[in-house]
Amino acid sequence: MSTRRRLPPRQTLFWRVVATNAAVLTAACVITVLVLSPGVISSGVVLVELLVLAGGIGAMLVLNLLLARRAFAPLRQLTSFAHDVDALNPGTRANAGGAPSEVTELATAFNEMLDRLVDERRASVRRALDAQEGERLRVAQELHDEVGQTLTSVVLQLGRTAKRVPEAYRAEVSDAQETARASLEEIRRIALQLRPEALDDLGLATALRVLGERSGEDRDLTVEVRVAEPLPVLTPEEELVLYRVAQEALTNVVRHADATRAQLCVEVLDGRLELRVADDGRGGVPANEAGGIRGMHERAVLIGARLDITEPREGGTRVRLALPLSGNP
Repeated sequence: MSTRRRLPPRQTLFWRVVATNAAVLTAACVITVLVLSPGVISSGVVLVELLVLAGGIGAMLVLNLLLARRAFAPLRQLTSFAHDVDALNPGTRANAGGAPSEVTELATAFNEMLDRLVDERRASVRRALDAQEGERLRVAQELHDEVGQTLTSVVLQLGRTAKRVPEAYRAEVSDAQETARASLEEIRRIALQLRPEALDDLGLATALRVLGERSGEDRDLTVEVRVAEPLPVLTPEEELVLYRVAQEALTNVVRHADATRAQLCVEVLDGRLELRVADDGRGGVPANEAGGIRGMHERAVLIGARLDITEPREGGTRVRLALPLSGNP
């Protein structure tokens, strides 16, 4: 979490303006009294006159402070907004309606800068994720075509060898064959994680169901998948982001949540497509998974979606990705 840098009161523009106005008002009052009414002041009532003069100056200073505070309020609001801007959720913009024209122009310029930063960030994230997906595809193809084919040949050779070796060694050869077959299945599983064939061939709904089934395999975890069909038409980029966010969320559940049940739900609500992954585990995100969480946020920014990760009071963790559909803000 970043630490805000606050200037000491004497260094802020507000207090410099207030101090300057106070000095000018005080000097003006003293000069007015001494120059314009020298004959009115008498030696017998000096104390009373000084108290009246001090009271008048004090009242003007308080009024000056209140007026200056009101005039600088929009600038303070803009400063507070600038401190609270989240690069991973940049949807909000500064509002300076009714403020002096200079503050309005500053807020407009700040909003335009945010728009440019969001566009540049999306472009850079898109380039990085495109390169990442390209590398995933290349590795998946090499695992399938090179390593997978080699292990398949090893399994077949060991099967033929097991028939020719003496009975005393046949069990060892069979064990080696089973080990090679298990390695082949693991290679195929990793390749499917790197590039889901179901997403390319069968669509997002089927790919999510397959993901839920595979996430619960060989583990004491039941994954319920509910996808409201038909899903709205999505771009390939949006489908891939939804799939990757669901994949990362379920991976965290399997690795760290110590959960027995998880739910993956996709539905359309109020003009938004919502993806939710919830579990009944212990909650919390390990420090070594912060990169994965940031990756989900960056993918959400790429398609203009909002990602929220919360821990409900009943326990577990809830990941929610809300994607505005076309024609909805």
